[in-house]
Amino acid sequence: MKRICVFCGSSAGNRPEYRAAAEELGLLLARCNIGAVYGGGNVGLMGVLADSVLRAKGEVVGVIPERLMTREIGHQGLTKLHIVHSMHERKALMADLSDAFIALPGGFGTLEEFCEVLTWAQLGLHAKPCGILNVLGYYTPLLAMFEHAVQEQFLKPENRRLVLARESASELLQALEEWRPVKVEKWLDQETR
Repeated sequence: MKRICVFCGSSAGNRPEYRAAAEELGLLLARCNIGAVYGGGNVGLMGVLADSVLRAKGEVVGVIPERLMTREIGHQGLTKLHIVHSMHERKALMADLSDAFIALPGGFGTLEEFCEVLTWAQLGLHAKPCGILNVLGYYTPLLAMFEHAVQEQFLKPENRRLVLARESASELLQALEEWRPVKVEKWLDQETR
C-alpha cells in the first residue's frame, strides 16, 4: 500500500484518546512509508492526523472543496493539497489516490464517506480494504448495526466482512495489508425482488 485514505472528524471529540489515536496512526503511516490521504483540513482529528504524519516526515495529500478552503480551514503545510469544486469530486479523488480506507472517530461526514467507499467495495467498483479504528469502542454501535443487518438479511455475511475493525492502529494496518478481496457473485438476489 502506497497511500491510505483516512476519514476522521473536523472536531477532536471530548476524549484525549481520540487525539492520541490520530497521532499514533499518523506516526505509524509515516514509519511504514505509507502516505496519508485525507480531507485537507487543519482542524479536529483531521489536523492532528496530518500534523502527526508531517512531523514524522511522511507524505500527506489533502483534498478539500473550495467552499471549505475559503473558510480558512485548509491545511497550508501539506505535501500536496488538491482544491476541488464539490464534495463529490473530493470523495472520488480521495478514493482514486488511495489503496485502502480507514475511519477514525468522526460525525456524519466521516460515516458518510466511509459507508460510501464500503458500498463501492460491495458493488465491485473497487477492491480496496476498508477498516475502522475502533477507539474506546466508538464504532461498536455501528458494528452491531452491521451485524443486525446481516441477521435481518439486508446484508450478506460476505459483505459484512468487508469491514475490518481493530482497536489499535498497528493491528488495523496489519489487517489491511493481509486483506484479500472476496468476490460475491450476486449481491442482489433476483428472486426476492
